[in-house]
Amino acid sequence: MFFTVSAPRLPGPDRRVSAAAGKRVALALFTGVTVDHDLTAYDRYAAEYYCQHTPTMPNGTAAAKEFFAPIITNYPDFSVSVKRIVAEGDYVTIHSHFKMTVEDPGLAIVDLLRVRGGKVVEHWDVVQPVPATSANGNTMF
Repeated sequence: MFFTVSAPRLPGPDRRVSAAAGKRVALALFTGVTVDHDLTAYDRYAAEYYCQHTPTMPNGTAAAKEFFAPIITNYPDFSVSVKRIVAEGDYVTIHSHFKMTVEDPGLAIVDLLRVRGGKVVEHWDVVQPVPATSANGNTMF
């Protein structure tokens, strides 16, 4: 079900790994970058080889920093609100609301991170714009 370049290659989450410890590391990286606007969080919480599964992003922390640097610089009101976190084994999922400006309806984003050896080693994401209306009356969050 999950294709990964991380070792060992497993068909799903590595349940021998502490989900709570993975949550702490993944959340420290995620909030460091998106909430605190501290790109050095990649240096502390991401592995030297950081595998990126977002098709428009190269592997490595340098590419991730290059992606977020202009957002942080050009959008002073850029904000991210974490809505929920789910962890299983070495996988951590973060559901959040990204907004570039105060007025921006924003994006609903689900980030899936794999934590091995106390560092984030892989990243996947699913991104969806927040619509103005909802057919069911429910929010995306």
